[in-house]
Amino acid sequence: MTEYFTTSENRRIAYHKTEGTGPGVVFCGGYKSDMDGTKALALEDWAKHYGRAFLRFDYSGHGQSDGTFEDGAIGDWYEDARDIILALTEGPQVIVGSSMGGWISLLLAREHPEKLAGLVTIAAAPDFTEDSFWAGFTPEQKREMEEVGHIDLPSDYGEPYRVTRRLVNEGRNRLVMRSPLPLPFPTRFLQGTADTSVSLDTATRLLAHADGPDMRLTLVKGADHSFSTPECLTLVEAAIAEVSA
Repeated sequence: MTEYFTTSENRRIAYHKTEGTGPGVVFCGGYKSDMDGTKALALEDWAKHYGRAFLRFDYSGHGQSDGTFEDGAIGDWYEDARDIILALTEGPQVIVGSSMGGWISLLLAREHPEKLAGLVTIAAAPDFTEDSFWAGFTPEQKREMEEVGHIDLPSDYGEPYRVTRRLVNEGRNRLVMRSPLPLPFPTRFLQGTADTSVSLDTATRLLAHADGPDMRLTLVKGADHSFSTPECLTLVEAAIAEVSA
């Protein structure tokens, strides 16, 4: 049954929590995705099988949570994740961050390292509002964004993405690839070579930039951005078990 949590910024967040042993596992989803996706549900089943605590949730403006997607920004979604994790989990957690959730999880690692027992990212997209969206805009698109307040980008997943001026501007306050990024716990980065949303260069730059005693990048030939095949899900589960050990 879906439950609801109100954050310190008074945003009402939908979540599912499974009781179990620690370290608990928390799934942070991607941009415009929700907690009922293939990966979130598969990991919940895995956690139940092994008696592990598990938490999945929708950022504000996503899924069953309150709010409008176009009104949100990286900082809002980071605050949603931070507040619900601090309030509803006990002790350090294994954070699993998919795509934008990878960026959110790196923000959590920077601001609250004591809450991480380990980190697993799947096609992590740190700083994408700056390095992918803004850097990829034409001068005309940049001018349109400044004048209109948004532009619409085509998407592989249905209706276009509306990228707002606030999303880009606020994202500049949340960048993690411009300053030291210590990850003092076991960390596994997973990346598919056929990912058209997050480049291999992004994955290797993150590995080079972050600093930690136990950090590995696994490349899966032919895997796409969803990283949701049975083989990919098995790799995610194995990575969680590794960083938990």
